[in-house]
Amino acid sequence: MSIPQSGGGLIESHDDLVAYLMSGCKPRDAWKIGTEHEKFGYCKDTLAPLPYAGERSIKAILEGIQDRFGWNPIFEGEYLIGLEKDGANISLEPGGQLELSGAPLETIHQTCDEVNEHLREVQSVADDIGARFIGLGMAPHWRHEDMPLMPKGRYKLMDAYMDKVGSTGRDMMRRTCTVQVNLDFASEADMVQKFRVALALQPVATALFANSPFREGKLNGHKSWRSYIWRHLDPSRTGMLPFVFEDGMGFERYVDYALDVPMYFVYRDGKYINALGQSFRDFLKGELPAMPGEKPTLSDWADHLTTIFPEARIKKYMEMRGADGGPWRRLCALPAFWVGLLYDQSALDAATDLMRGWSADFRQELRVAASVKGLAAEVGGVKMLDLARESVAIAERGLAARARPGAGGMVPDETHFLNALKDSVDTGKSPADELIERFEGDWNGDVTRVFAEYSY
Repeated sequence: MSIPQSGGGLIESHDDLVAYLMSGCKPRDAWKIGTEHEKFGYCKDTLAPLPYAGERSIKAILEGIQDRFGWNPIFEGEYLIGLEKDGANISLEPGGQLELSGAPLETIHQTCDEVNEHLREVQSVADDIGARFIGLGMAPHWRHEDMPLMPKGRYKLMDAYMDKVGSTGRDMMRRTCTVQVNLDFASEADMVQKFRVALALQPVATALFANSPFREGKLNGHKSWRSYIWRHLDPSRTGMLPFVFEDGMGFERYVDYALDVPMYFVYRDGKYINALGQSFRDFLKGELPAMPGEKPTLSDWADHLTTIFPEARIKKYMEMRGADGGPWRRLCALPAFWVGLLYDQSALDAATDLMRGWSADFRQELRVAASVKGLAAEVGGVKMLDLARESVAIAERGLAARARPGAGGMVPDETHFLNALKDSVDTGKSPADELIERFEGDWNGDVTRVFAEYSY
């Protein structure tokens, strides 16, 4: 989850909120790619999750990366909670999941190099302290009480609030991991077209990247339990956002939506002030109960936008949020999928045609089916595997049209980063399907075998 935002003066009017989002518009030649991924750390001998502090801990990992590879520390009070270097951040999710928020880069070749370098650095430090990391969408056998809550103020507030607004919020915080990609838009119209495609095809990404079939050591009946968790978390700040597909969609409409999402906090002087359930509209009027008489700054608005969790969302860029955390090679496949679909206009138009005419009910049913059955899902006679095959083909054409070379020109474009997804549509199997086969086969129902065979 995000670190506190900074910069920006006092908000003078509603128009400032719209202008904040509009300021993210960039010409095509300035578009970048930002990839984020989370992973679970654990003790190699006991398979227990890493605590925050101690010889084998998340703090020890952060300190090791800082000392060995020149990252700069980020503190909240006395606690080391993250690192930053060259536009990238390493941060902590609530249950100790380690997240890389990559720098904005020009090509997927660069993005994949960044991911690989990060994982090598993490592995180097982890090896020295007897720890390892694994990419899954859901913790395979740890219980809620096994997962430590990291010492960040926003997590303490959220943890106390989650059970009041849904049934799975605390599981989301402690026991899930995702991979996402952040992309740019050129204009309001470009944002709207990309947003609609991103939301409509998010279930396809969920199915392709499904990687969370276990819960507390057993099969949970879903290919993506992480997706189930997000569907039952808090309806006021999650979901498929049907209004995005309505006439009149634009930055102002998204602002109106965001203003109606209940607040979590206000960040002041290094501390999180409890504003749970309160209204940013009241904040604009200087009537926020948590801070009576004070009005918000643009950094408060930026913070608030980080507490909204739909399947795709916008800030000064767009975030695709529907994929489970996963194995090494799929961390590069997700940006390849979305860049291919959204960064070439012909591909974007083809993706728009693919989802044209889908109703809000159909999109929601597709989301649920992706969570339960993955690539085997079918809704209203439409097969998920067919949608996935066509989406990957469109993405491949988009990447070929981008023609961004890598490896010093030896690789002509970025299409090979889709190979993992092409394998999935050829076999009809996501990572979850492979895990289920192993669990029911040679693992003999022992989910802990996943650590030896699937860790980084």
